[in-house]
Amino acid sequence: MKTFKLFFPVLVLIFLIANCAEKIPQNPPAEKSSLKTAYKDDFYIGAALNRSHINESVPEAAKIIEKEFNTITAENVMKWMHIHPGRDSFNFDLSDKFVALGEKNNMFVIGHTLVWHSQLGRWARDIKEPEEMKVVMENHVSTIVGRYKGKVHGWDVVNEALNEDGTLRKTVFLDVLGEDYLKLAFDLAAKADPEAELYYNDYSLTNPQKRAGVVRLVRQLQESGAKIDGVGMQAHWGLTSPSIEEIETSILEYSALGVKVMFTELDVDVLPNPRSIQGADINQSAENSELLNPYTAGLPDSIQAQQAQRYEDIFRLFLKHQDKITRVTFWGVDDGHSWKNNFPVRGRTNYPLIFDREYRPKEAYVRILGLK
Repeated sequence: MKTFKLFFPVLVLIFLIANCAEKIPQNPPAEKSSLKTAYKDDFYIGAALNRSHINESVPEAAKIIEKEFNTITAENVMKWMHIHPGRDSFNFDLSDKFVALGEKNNMFVIGHTLVWHSQLGRWARDIKEPEEMKVVMENHVSTIVGRYKGKVHGWDVVNEALNEDGTLRKTVFLDVLGEDYLKLAFDLAAKADPEAELYYNDYSLTNPQKRAGVVRLVRQLQESGAKIDGVGMQAHWGLTSPSIEEIETSILEYSALGVKVMFTELDVDVLPNPRSIQGADINQSAENSELLNPYTAGLPDSIQAQQAQRYEDIFRLFLKHQDKITRVTFWGVDDGHSWKNNFPVRGRTNYPLIFDREYRPKEAYVRILGLK
């Protein structure tokens, strides 16, 4: 009897230890250790890289890029003014490094962007003759796409060709060549690399009028025989707008065209937007003020919680339609290097991404990972 009295407490202790062990949080499984592994069966997860990222000059950012992402986009270095600064001159130094970084990490590499009205060299904006413009476009597209054939897997062929009402934006390309420039751009890219995916990319694509314009544009390209593989929705969104319902409608309508849907420039702005500013047209600007720049000392917990919930709601929708979506790319790596610190108000302190200025994961990151 004495032996039982001694042994019984030991049994109880063993039972309690075993029961508690089940409740101790374990290390996350390997498939949830990063975004790219957690979402590997759903869609690519990526980021746009700037010069410092491409040069790997910030070790903390380099670690995030390698660990979290399996696709990368050139934020600026492949835009016309940087890669083709003169009629007969190309600058491939940084774009070569960008592509090499993607190859090193076995990433799906995106070239951004081939034909865009903004960030053109002055020499290109001054072209007036149709035949000259055709020769220049062919040289531009065939040289760049040809150089990276088999290495860049997808191209934003035409960027931001529409106004908010869905009509074609007035650009040098439209002025000189008319609507034919759109088909020409896609045909030139397809010829230079038949295996690369080719996309139309734009902002405000949840806007009903602009969405209708994209549908018309894609159908016209398809009917003309041009190769177009996807629609890129830039997704520069706010804490409440656009609504989840508007985003879902856009996913369904673009997917119904038989093309891939991707979210190419995702960020969630937490700052007030000047009433005069629409979309992501970089030619717009507004004056800085305390009202428009309220969080210089740090993001309040309440706002960070709203942002985390917003990201969770967005990714929950993405998972619902993972059969239609092929890629989700954040427009930047961390808050400190986001373009939103300077657009549409220069010098603001913004917090639109899922890693903070110290390269630490924010609550938004935890929520997105927690969906898997």
